[in-house]
Amino acid sequence: MPRYVGNPDYRHGTTESLGVLAANLGTPDAPTTAAVRRYLAEFLWDPRIIELPRPLWWLILHGVILRIRPRRSAEAYSQVWTDEGSPLLVWSQKQAAGLQKELSAALPGPVHVALGMRYGQPSIESALDSLRAANVRRLLVLPLYPQYSATTTASTFDAVAAALSRWRWLPDLRMISDYHAEPGYIDALAASIREHWGAHGRSQHLVMSFHGLPHRYLEAGDPYHCYCHHTARLVAGTLGLGDDDWSVSFQSRVGREEWLRPYTDEHLKSLAANGLRQVDVVCPGFSADCLETLEEIAVENAGYFTGAGGERLSYIPALNARADHVSFLTQLVLKNLRGWPEVSPGFRPDDRAAELAESAAIAGKAGGR
Repeated sequence: MPRYVGNPDYRHGTTESLGVLAANLGTPDAPTTAAVRRYLAEFLWDPRIIELPRPLWWLILHGVILRIRPRRSAEAYSQVWTDEGSPLLVWSQKQAAGLQKELSAALPGPVHVALGMRYGQPSIESALDSLRAANVRRLLVLPLYPQYSATTTASTFDAVAAALSRWRWLPDLRMISDYHAEPGYIDALAASIREHWGAHGRSQHLVMSFHGLPHRYLEAGDPYHCYCHHTARLVAGTLGLGDDDWSVSFQSRVGREEWLRPYTDEHLKSLAANGLRQVDVVCPGFSADCLETLEEIAVENAGYFTGAGGERLSYIPALNARADHVSFLTQLVLKNLRGWPEVSPGFRPDDRAAELAESAAIAGKAGGR
């Protein structure tokens, strides 16, 4: 097997194209113990996720966690699984399809959008392979994580770099690191909250729950915590909320280590204990609904809230494939494609085809392909 992969059937004059890799975290292939074990083994072995010495972490992961957690997680996944499959994968596919449609309409040159998951399938490597087969010569990576973290965005870069390290002919490469304060993103979040209030009524308090991280990652320089709070302040400002109308919390902690506070479960219990009877919860850090929103927030944490004396927790869905979300992602991509031929105002597909045809003719006379 060759060390580097290329396009051995390449011919001079082949039409070049622009590629967009939309990337998200990933999901098990099925809500079964075996599938969840495979997924967790890949996910939790990523050194960006768990920053512990590898030999020690291997013993903990394979000796304890993968013997216990897959069964419990599979039961949770089964509660949110749909006829179409995993919610995260289904929504991500719809986002990619919407992005493809809008970019194709906006750009004069050829563009291909591929979806890759950091863990599980479709993998980032397989998505990049499909773009290579489409002769993508300019590549933009769009991690679907609004707030940068080394555990998500940087891990995506690691996977992209690992895959491209095996390519013989590398494309021009750009990557979007975050979009936590982009006006289009903030406006879409605010609109989704207003629509939820219009359909279900407005509760006494809005909790913006973000995925948590070990606190030492913040101390090591990860900007995620600051970005989450910045997003929340912008959303609250757009909605015209007072300081007592909203709060920020962090969910999904595991283990005994100190994580970012306040913890969502403890925060909700405290709100109920202090007399709040109704809360709305939105999760701005999740671009698509998944286990952490549909089960952890809408079911598990709703139980914590009502168990502590609250009456109703109303979960506000992620942006998913909302028209304003897809439109924002399209504009974000277009902004980051500036300067490449397919985006240039003077780009003419017929002129480019003529150039490629001339190149092919010259190569043919010289004995090339």
